[in-house]
Amino acid sequence: MKNPHWRSRAGLLWLLAALGLVFAVTPVLAGSTSSIGKSSERALKNDAEGSFEVLEQANQYAEARTAPADTVDAGAFTGAYAAAASLPLAPGTWDEITTKPYNSDAQGYRDPVWSNSGGGAGVVGGRTTALAIDGSTLYAGAADGGVWKLQGGTWTPLTDDAPSLSIGALAVDSSHGLWVGTGEANTSSDSYAGTGVLFSNDGGANFVRVGGDELQNTTIGRIVFANGYALAATSRGLYRHAVSPTTGAWTPVLKQGIAPLPASCSQSGGVSGNAFVSDVAVEPTTGAVDAVVGWRAGSNCNGFYRSTDGGQTFSPVTVNGSLNEGDLGRATIAWAANGSKLYAVVQSASLFNHPHTDFGGTELQGIYESDRGLGGPWNKIAEWRNLANSGSALKLSLGYHPGVQAWYNQFLSVDPANANHVFLGLEEVFESYNGGLSWKAVGPYWNFGLPCSSGGLDNCPPTTHPDQHAVAFANGKVYVGNDGGVYNRGLTNTSPFSSLNAGYNTLQYYYADAGPVAGGDAIWGGLQDNGVSLLSPAASQMVSPFGGDGGDNIVDHTNGDHAVNEYVDLDMALTTNGGKSTGAGDPAYREISPSCFAFTYTPSPCDPGARFIAPFEPDSANPHHWVAGGQYVWDNEGKGWDTTCGASACDWKIQYNTGAGHSITAIGVNNRTYVAWCGPCNSAGFARGIATNFGGTWHELNLPATFPNRFIQAVTVDPADQAHVYVVFNGFSRRWTNTFSAGEGHVFETTNGGATWTDISGNLPDAPGDDIVLTSTGKLVEASDIGVFIASAGQGAATTWSRLGTLPNASVNDLQLAGPNDSYTIAATHGRGLWKIATP
Repeated sequence: MKNPHWRSRAGLLWLLAALGLVFAVTPVLAGSTSSIGKSSERALKNDAEGSFEVLEQANQYAEARTAPADTVDAGAFTGAYAAAASLPLAPGTWDEITTKPYNSDAQGYRDPVWSNSGGGAGVVGGRTTALAIDGSTLYAGAADGGVWKLQGGTWTPLTDDAPSLSIGALAVDSSHGLWVGTGEANTSSDSYAGTGVLFSNDGGANFVRVGGDELQNTTIGRIVFANGYALAATSRGLYRHAVSPTTGAWTPVLKQGIAPLPASCSQSGGVSGNAFVSDVAVEPTTGAVDAVVGWRAGSNCNGFYRSTDGGQTFSPVTVNGSLNEGDLGRATIAWAANGSKLYAVVQSASLFNHPHTDFGGTELQGIYESDRGLGGPWNKIAEWRNLANSGSALKLSLGYHPGVQAWYNQFLSVDPANANHVFLGLEEVFESYNGGLSWKAVGPYWNFGLPCSSGGLDNCPPTTHPDQHAVAFANGKVYVGNDGGVYNRGLTNTSPFSSLNAGYNTLQYYYADAGPVAGGDAIWGGLQDNGVSLLSPAASQMVSPFGGDGGDNIVDHTNGDHAVNEYVDLDMALTTNGGKSTGAGDPAYREISPSCFAFTYTPSPCDPGARFIAPFEPDSANPHHWVAGGQYVWDNEGKGWDTTCGASACDWKIQYNTGAGHSITAIGVNNRTYVAWCGPCNSAGFARGIATNFGGTWHELNLPATFPNRFIQAVTVDPADQAHVYVVFNGFSRRWTNTFSAGEGHVFETTNGGATWTDISGNLPDAPGDDIVLTSTGKLVEASDIGVFIASAGQGAATTWSRLGTLPNASVNDLQLAGPNDSYTIAATHGRGLWKIATP
């Protein structure tokens, strides 16, 4: 739920048009807050940017890990994990912080602009991409949180020590074996590639990898079984492997260069030469295998293919009827259990490439039905208009109608007991009892604006979190997975969905911080599509004072009720009462953003170049002095919690311009400021730099030729010496990229304000670096995509690193020193929540 704000602004539309990123807005809501409320006005406006935002986040999160290349060799992460495992283990134990349920609907946290509380999603978890059921046991796969098992009402993580916690597919075979396809196949935001397929024959207690390295560095969207074989739909084709034994290589059966596909699948907007298989299914009556090559932006290989020999060889299928094969993007197919009907949901490649050319702001080609199999004739049974009129919460949104993110969120499945009972997942959950002749939005985007909300938001029944990815049936219930976790409801009744997310600890954090309140510390954190969480001492649950995508934050280390939270694009809002509000004219936040994408005003000047998740930092020498970064370096000139900004006056002042097309990626401040920037930030001419006002005036540092040409993710200034600075590089060294300009090393140190630098990476594994802190005892703690590492400061080029404790193998995006005298350190993982350890 991208709690995005609404605002009609011609200048912004012109800018995005120039960038090829036009989005529509929702003027039908302008000036009216009586039935929907300011929070959903804000939300629908920026959700009108939905595809733009998710794509931009996808690009930025991925670019940080690949630039200056466009791809990374398949062995990179495996090699990094092996290197990490060989390091000694430093003492210390990580304790999980985010074990309490995260209630996105908590009353008392309903700021009229910035909160999503009242939307109806209830207790939420992280993005869930796969579901499978074996008897009474539910398995769930999270985007970067691994595989979980729900049994007897208790969730248990199964794969925390696996090489990849990014899950794309789950399946249970006839002997109750659990198959796990690693690598999220949603091609968006923070989707990581995986390391292949894992298998367990004991309910997830133990796993082995199926095959060799053939599926390394792919995403896997579906696993099915036919003729004693498993078939895996991957980002590089369809592969086949015997169900038993699990040894031996995977065999490609539908892949570029293997008939009927040409040697190169020319993917628009993707890596040329790959056949992205978006789905595979087995025909119930014939046993034939149907496959879809469905790259979201179109490809000369996109189309339907069929095998009559158990998936060994395939032939193209000529499509008849209303389904436009020439405009095929991502597609999902679903057979009725009795074989009488085949359904398909199809995303439009042309609308993806030219977003919002359709008046409805959708990228959905349509929903189709065939009673004669894959070739049709196909009948269109729904398009965005039918779905918008079915009780959708997006009906009133001019620029954000059903299917606007059909390339990202998509599922389709048929009730095993009723060929006409269909469930469709886009941004919302839709249901049809008559084969698609009519639909009902049974999991609307949220409750804002629905008729039931006229009696108060809590008068509405619960709904699911938006952005659907997975579906499963069992025991008279339907289960769905989405950006907010896992939900279920009765299969044959109209009861509302229930959240199953208590104990499903898969939240995806970007940043976290903490400050003291009565009884202990208030811990804040910004999340992917789940806003900002707040855990107060002795609270029975976490709450969400701030909705949408949560980014960076500042928390007052003398008063934990004081916080600055970020939506996207440097859109900052400040609270001094811990985010508390009834929603009835008592705002908890005031906007203080210098971004051109601010909600309640347009500052002049404003910053057009902020990243999707943009950095801002307090000064270690003066906690009231803050610095923020987009294209420009912004300074609040020490105003602290009195900082204000608006259309006519703003406390943020521009101190430095990094240059047109540049974006600041990291900031470090100790009286003097250092900022790292990139621009361009992708593989096409990637460039990076560091600017500082150390020495009295702003200037670009003359970086040495040995400095890596990669994305700088963190800048940390020694609190005791403003000339002493550490920088952390994301991405992999040139060994693993397709360019020699990437360079070597991940952590560099200067003791003279950037005049000279020393590579102190030492034996640190070659993996994307995310953050570094310097403790008062002279220890360096570094966060990476493969864990947390520690070393003694002052060793220079001879620095040796050890692993610091044991965490689940999720990416650690942020470290924060917290508590009295920085007594503990918080690690913000992007898939397994927040953890803490006694500061070394």
